[in-house]
Amino acid sequence: MPYHSIDDPSKLRRVLEAVLLIERDLELPALLRHVIEEACSMTGARYGALGVLNETKTALEEFVTTGIEPDQVAEIGPLPTGKGVLGLLIADPGPLRLARLSEHPDSFGFPPNHPPMTSFLGVPVKVRDEVYGNLYLTDKIGWSEFTKDDVALVEALALAAGVAIENARLHQQVQMAAVYEDRDRLARDLHDHVIQRLFGLGLALQSLAVRASPDIADGLQKQVNEADEIISEVRATIYALGLGGSSRGVRDNLLALVSELRHTVGFALDISFDGAVDTAVSERVVEHLTATIREAVTNIERHANATKATISLSARDGHLQLRVSDDGRGFSGEGREGGLGLTNLRRRAEKLNGQFDIAGAPKGGTVLTWRVPISD
Repeated sequence: MPYHSIDDPSKLRRVLEAVLLIERDLELPALLRHVIEEACSMTGARYGALGVLNETKTALEEFVTTGIEPDQVAEIGPLPTGKGVLGLLIADPGPLRLARLSEHPDSFGFPPNHPPMTSFLGVPVKVRDEVYGNLYLTDKIGWSEFTKDDVALVEALALAAGVAIENARLHQQVQMAAVYEDRDRLARDLHDHVIQRLFGLGLALQSLAVRASPDIADGLQKQVNEADEIISEVRATIYALGLGGSSRGVRDNLLALVSELRHTVGFALDISFDGAVDTAVSERVVEHLTATIREAVTNIERHANATKATISLSARDGHLQLRVSDDGRGFSGEGREGGLGLTNLRRRAEKLNGQFDIAGAPKGGTVLTWRVPISD
């Protein structure tokens, strides 16, 4: 830990005070600015900045500065994104100490209206092995360059900044998860109540049409078609509410679905992926896929008396194949064509010009296979 290299008790106390600020209800920019100001104060730096990396760790998405007046920042123009020497710390996250910044071969130079800067110290902002950004200091007042003791101090403060950024992102993820959970709950209610009732109505009308006169049968069939259109609209709503947000990929959506289903059904669920699941599968196919997984797992929970189910998804050779297997009491084949759940799964596959099959596994349990073209 960088704290171990700090010998000055007063500086160590200030570092610890900066760390304790994380527990206070401060906005992240204010907390990061305090960390930069403490780093400048304890090392004698004229200027300081903290750059926060984007999610892909390829560039800076935030850049908080101190030592430069706001009107001067506006005159300089766009904030740095991680080029030149700043980019070195992104590519190789380790301490970088320079006596003359401009003489480094990767120096990118300064834009107009930027104050001159000579000595430089940069350290990564990270927690464990996760890098969140970099802390930069320039122009050590009264010295030609920053010292090794400065490096230890700034590394300790950078750790505090890393914890603050990590906490902020985790809090954001928790909030997003709560939103997704609410949407999924609404989507599940639509599926479990509205769609099932519409399916039941459609099947009842089809049954009546078989025994009715041609004129009445034709009218009943029109009502069945209308019910199918309503079901399609409700499915689209379910997809948008529950699992169709463009901010998450197919894998993330299915992982979230499986996590939700684990809590719902009360037994172990594993999922694996193979092939270009995120990039090759169309939205319409994904809509039916998510509904199929939910239906299949729910059927296992209701009928199989299983303790575990495994979901495997493969996107290869122009087809998407879903296999759902369980360790339950097996599938005898009786009622193979019946049962609203299995009928629903088969209809979903057929609408996408695909195939559906369900059979008992050799060593017990059931294997469901659902295979459709990868794009609609």
